[in-house]
Amino acid sequence: MGYIMSRIKRLAVLTSGGDAPGMNACIRAIQLTASACNIEVIGFMHGFNGLLEQEYLMLHEQHVNNIIQRGGTILKSARCPALEQAGGPAKAATVLQQLNIDALIIIGGDGSFRGAMAISQHYHGQLMGVPGTIDNDVDGTDNTIGFATAIDTALDAIDKIRDTADAFERMFLIELMGRHSGYLSLAAGIAAGAEQIICPEFGPLSPDNLKHLIIPMQHAQLLSAKASYLIVVAENSYPGGTTALADDLTKASGIECRACILGHIQRGGSPVGADRILATKLGAYAVEQLLQGASLMMAGEINGQAGLYPLKKTGDRTKAIDPFLVRWQQQIGSF
Repeated sequence: MGYIMSRIKRLAVLTSGGDAPGMNACIRAIQLTASACNIEVIGFMHGFNGLLEQEYLMLHEQHVNNIIQRGGTILKSARCPALEQAGGPAKAATVLQQLNIDALIIIGGDGSFRGAMAISQHYHGQLMGVPGTIDNDVDGTDNTIGFATAIDTALDAIDKIRDTADAFERMFLIELMGRHSGYLSLAAGIAAGAEQIICPEFGPLSPDNLKHLIIPMQHAQLLSAKASYLIVVAENSYPGGTTALADDLTKASGIECRACILGHIQRGGSPVGADRILATKLGAYAVEQLLQGASLMMAGEINGQAGLYPLKKTGDRTKAIDPFLVRWQQQIGSF
């Protein structure tokens, strides 16, 4: 593979925000691609915190050997309130310039990319984003690194809950992550055959409008063959959370509902093949595009093709959950 060389001599990478399976695969691809172009690679630890505190290591091939299958991130990750403080972005830019870093790659979500945009006001080098989040809520890419693995992790848990729900003929509400997005809940709910799926995209849900949830529940209870009933709930879909929703449904319907919150288990584990491939593709593509002179862009994938998307637009939330699956779920009467 041939590369068009640019003035980039030293490249930095960091992982920011929530970790996602496949981040290590992306770090590996970045290091290997840059090394093939005789570019030094620095890895900042603990996200933007490591940048501000100059906590970093030189990444060599031995650092990325045997990490493609590992979950988490070898560079660690964290939120960085200091970057949001007055002077934070300017300090970050100063560190990058002092370390002679020509380009920085940020692996994370739209919040991390907002941090990159803030730094761009003071930094004269190149900035590139790579979407890494299980939420899949970043515009400019069909899927984010970690999303496919999170679906499988959630699905495995939901299948196990289905077993015990069948055994006790119970109704369970299972809360999945997603911040303010229903991508993960819709995908995992469809794959698990959940009777109902609740997402922010379906409109506000409150104690005053639970009837459309209760009627299908009561109907299912009348069917003798219906031994279990699962409702997959995206976090932040109901005031007080999923436990409060389960309590309110129990009171309003007279049917016992149990809540199960999967939590951070969804962010861990070895990345599935799709995430390893996507992470490798986007990491390598990000380096190639930097060599071509790109900056303030995100390396994403649309319809199987790698492409660039403006970093400042990645959080516009113009990307919609699959309208066909939403319509189908509504058609079978699950909402």
